[in-house]
Amino acid sequence: MLIGIDVGGTYTDGVLYEGSSIVSSVKRPTDETNLKNSLLQVLDELVGSGEKDKLKRVVLSTTLVTNLLATRRGERTALLLLPGHGLPQQVYATGPDTYFLKGGVDFRGRVIEPPDKNEIRDVLKEVESLGIKRVAVAAKFANRNNEHEKLIRKIIEEEYPDISVVISSEISCKLNFPRRAVTAYFTAMTLKEWNRFADDIEQALKERDVEAEIHILKADGGTIPLSVSRKKPYETVFSGPAASTMGAVALTRDNLNSVVLDIGGTTTDISLIIGGQPLYASRGAHIEGRYTHINALAVKSIPLGGDSIVWCEWYANGDSAIRVGPHRKGAAACFGGEQPTVTDVFNYNLDLKLGKPELSKAKLEELAQKVRLSTVDLCDNIVEMVIDHLADAVEDMFKEWENEPAYKVWEIIHGRKFRLDRLIGIGAAAEAIIPLVAKKMNVDHFIHKYSPVANALGACVVRPTLAVEVHVDTENNFFTVDPGGYRKSLGKTGNFQLSDAKELAQKYLKEIGQERGMGEYINEFQFYMEEQFNVIKGWHRAGKLFDIGVQVSPGFINEYRGVDA
Repeated sequence: MLIGIDVGGTYTDGVLYEGSSIVSSVKRPTDETNLKNSLLQVLDELVGSGEKDKLKRVVLSTTLVTNLLATRRGERTALLLLPGHGLPQQVYATGPDTYFLKGGVDFRGRVIEPPDKNEIRDVLKEVESLGIKRVAVAAKFANRNNEHEKLIRKIIEEEYPDISVVISSEISCKLNFPRRAVTAYFTAMTLKEWNRFADDIEQALKERDVEAEIHILKADGGTIPLSVSRKKPYETVFSGPAASTMGAVALTRDNLNSVVLDIGGTTTDISLIIGGQPLYASRGAHIEGRYTHINALAVKSIPLGGDSIVWCEWYANGDSAIRVGPHRKGAAACFGGEQPTVTDVFNYNLDLKLGKPELSKAKLEELAQKVRLSTVDLCDNIVEMVIDHLADAVEDMFKEWENEPAYKVWEIIHGRKFRLDRLIGIGAAAEAIIPLVAKKMNVDHFIHKYSPVANALGACVVRPTLAVEVHVDTENNFFTVDPGGYRKSLGKTGNFQLSDAKELAQKYLKEIGQERGMGEYINEFQFYMEEQFNVIKGWHRAGKLFDIGVQVSPGFINEYRGVDA
């Protein structure tokens, strides 16, 4: 048996899957002040006391890290940068507490300027005086040689043990210094909060005597062991949207082009499926206006959900305008909330009979009187606003998706502009809203009986993923491995070929995969990058550079065969 749990900002969903069926499913309000209790409630409803020994794996998706970054609730963090020579330093500034230090490494990993230890200590003294307890360190080309980052970490650990430190080379060994620096910064900002959540997960399962594997859904639509995520909370950014996308693929299992709209309580997540495969963000996850080194699906969240409040904005001249969202202030009125919401509007307009419909009607009538409209006209206006907003958001996303390689490849192969076949509705509110959006966009729509808990299903049935990149420099006799930030001597470099570099990458994929308990999936790898360059000095070749990427790509566990209709 397998369990998938999606911890959303409004609801926590869960499914228990066995064979080809969802044995049970549950949707409960999320208690943001006590996530452990929310997990326990869902777990207790999914599994009987006599079945816990049958559980093989529990996978969770969560918006915790995404929400921390989006709401800027992460603890104050300093970013120490060693940008070397090149662009003006301020180009790399990230956050209000960014400091620039001496020290440089070139693209081959050779030290061209040593760091200034006195300067480092002066900066750390200032950081401590400001009460900052978290530091991220990023040096340009630390992915080739991270000795400067390690030096700064050593000084912090020895002289400022109360300050936690993250170095960028252990977060990512990819090129692109700004993205690596931002990823390290976000990691340092969220590391402690994520580990507290991980503690809650482990404690909740321990209290219920569950001994199954615990995985977290990543932004790329695959899973990672909870133990590994403790050092890599950034992997869980956009975990919620990834869950809805993979849930949509799990429910449809076809080759159509689809836009997925996951209408939650607080936000709507939008993603694209091309020919049955989710679209990936080729430049990495985009967070707070910056690209990162986080492998992710091409998703976007907009502040519009079932619990978005409906309110009236008044102007100085006495005129007024109806507004929807972007804020959420508790549950819908029909479930005891104080203000009318989008859910209440559709509850009234479509006679959905959710909660106590009379409460929806009462709050909407009160608002209608204020703006001098009938309740019917008020609701019609709001429905039109919601539908227009969602349709416009999808159209805006197509402008971003058009720049993705997979999107362009589809158009080249088919010799025509991309054609959208349908909208896929995910979430409890999808059944009421998605048909109207699809009608406006003149496309079909798909809603499954398990659409309300598709996020949890997506988390439940996806497989572990892993991408390993190896850089080899035969002239300087070293190679680096990502993830991990390893830099090791190559040993014998004579006649080193592309096949040797691929074998090296495959070796580390299997080693890291075994450490993560990936089992049979380690052998289902594919190479996605193979590059080779000659290093020429004078009239002779002095060595070679190789860059190899190999991965176990996202997909479903081998035992998944779909769900009953």
